[in-house]
Amino acid sequence: MLLTVTIRVKKGDDYYITGHMAYGNPQWRTFETCEDVLIMFQGPHAYISSSWYEQANVPTWNYQAVHVYGTAIILNEEELKQDLTMLLQKYEKHRKNPVLWDNLSPQLLKKELKGIVGFKIKVHEIQAVDKLSQNRNEEDYQNIVNKLYEEKDMNSQQIAQMMERKLKKDK
Repeated sequence: MLLTVTIRVKKGDDYYITGHMAYGNPQWRTFETCEDVLIMFQGPHAYISSSWYEQANVPTWNYQAVHVYGTAIILNEEELKQDLTMLLQKYEKHRKNPVLWDNLSPQLLKKELKGIVGFKIKVHEIQAVDKLSQNRNEEDYQNIVNKLYEEKDMNSQQIAQMMERKLKKDK
């Protein structure tokens, strides 16, 4: 499911994720019946050919992912308007002709609000993981980075960058 989310801190040390999804998406109804929810953020990922290793082995996949567990509630209309106002402010204020909440037609906003459902998730647990060939020797590791840079897709490039950062950090 694709949706828009914003992460912010509220009420002391509690973290909340707010967002919205299409009213036509039936998943929002689970917020009314399920106590716990899971949101998965998938970072870059890339295939790692075993031909890139010094010794024979099997191919694998490098990736980064974050799982967030929490409790969801549906936002009322006023809370949804506040959340959308902040979302527009964040992504539009720096633009030459920003599209901000107060600049939009009330008729348009009323129509569009009927098509979305806002939610807030109180975060209870965050689990983050990355698999970046950390089990490989230094020569294999550097070769994997070089080969990933040769790949033409953005995910491979991003994984190579993450691996380089990790290597520099570990030294």
